[in-house]
Amino acid sequence: MPSDLRISPGPGVPRGLVVPAAELTERFSRASGPGGQGVNTTDSRVQLSLDLAATSALDERQRARVIAGLAPRLAGTVLTVSAEEHRAQRRNRVAARERLAALLRQALAPDAPRRATKPTRGSQRRRLQAKRRRGEVKQGRRRPAPE
Repeated sequence: MPSDLRISPGPGVPRGLVVPAAELTERFSRASGPGGQGVNTTDSRVQLSLDLAATSALDERQRARVIAGLAPRLAGTVLTVSAEEHRAQRRNRVAARERLAALLRQALAPDAPRRATKPTRGSQRRRLQAKRRRGEVKQGRRRPAPE
């Protein structure tokens, strides 16, 4: 029985998140990796999908942030992750759920604020030297003053 997907509290998700199992769609297919005799008969690859626009787990602010952050990975508003690294379907299901939780947690985390820095003394000196050289080059192109 599939259970709810629980995302632990963290940055951007102070109280954690619970995605109801009914909103998750799992599809199974044959994986290309190892499998021994059962490699062509067992459906061990797992594709786990979540429609971000329809899920009740996110509020409107979180929904907008996740959709904007994961836009390149989305098909419409559906986020899909797949797992096929294990031979057992059960382990791939767990891996897909962990992957989906990590993506959501990462998309909900706020961006780190930019730390203002000042230019180093050496970079300031090099900049001023380059300006002086450029000025000398331009001065050398001028018409000579009448004497």
